[in-house]
Amino acid sequence: MNALDLKGRVAAITGGARGIGLAVAERVAASGGRPAIWDVDLAEAEKVAARLNGFAAQVDVTDYGAIESALARTESALGPLDILVANAGITGPNATVDAYPIDAWRQVIEIDLTGVFLSCRAVVPGMKARNYGRIVNVASIAGKEGNPNAAAYSAAKAGVIGFTKSLGKELAQSDIRVNCVTPAAAATDIFRQMTQAQIDYMLSKIPAGRFAQVEEIAALICWLATEDCSFSTGGVFDVSGGRATY
Repeated sequence: MNALDLKGRVAAITGGARGIGLAVAERVAASGGRPAIWDVDLAEAEKVAARLNGFAAQVDVTDYGAIESALARTESALGPLDILVANAGITGPNATVDAYPIDAWRQVIEIDLTGVFLSCRAVVPGMKARNYGRIVNVASIAGKEGNPNAAAYSAAKAGVIGFTKSLGKELAQSDIRVNCVTPAAAATDIFRQMTQAQIDYMLSKIPAGRFAQVEEIAALICWLATEDCSFSTGGVFDVSGGRATY
C-alpha cells in the first residue's frame, strides 16, 4: 500500500460501514486520519469506528436534520471536518422503465442523488469558513453510459456527476476541492439488490474481465481527499477496468 498523507484529517464517510465506504474508512485510518462512519446501520458503524479509532453516527442521508446532527457530533468528538466522502447509495430494482415502480424511482433518487446534495450542503459552510476541504462523491460508470434495467440508478449517478461539476466550479477559488469517482461494479453487498442477469451484464462490459476491488476504489478516493489533490476540481475519475470510453 502506498503512503497517503491524511495525518490529523477528519473524514466523514456516508455508507461507511460496508463495501466501498468501509474500504475508504480503513484507508483513511491507515493514512493517519480519523474516520467518522455515517451509516443507517448504527451497530455496524460503531463496530467499524471502534476498530479504527473513529466515530460513528446513525445517518439517513435523505434526512438533513440527521446529517446536521451527525456533523455537529463528529466535530465535537474528532474536530473540524476536513473531508466528506459521499458514498451512501442503493441500486434499486432491475426493471425496464415502463415497469419501474414509481416509489422505487423516488427512493433511489432521494438516496443516491439528493443524499449527496444534502451531505455537501451541510459540510460546505464549515469548509468555506476554514478555507479548506476535500469532497469526493461516489458516482458510477452507469452515470456515464446508462445501464439498461437500472434507469433510476443511472439517472441518479449522472446527476451526481453534474452536481459535482457545479459545486467544484462554485468553490474553485477556495482551497476546497470537489471531485467524483465513477467505478465499474465491485462485488459488495449491493449485489444483493440486483438480479444475476444484471450482474452478468455489468461484468461483460468490463474489458479487464473482473469486478473492481473496493480497496482499488478507496485508493483513488483517498488520494482525492489529500492536500496533494490541489488543482483537480469538478473532475470525474474512472475506476472502470477499461470500460469508460470518455
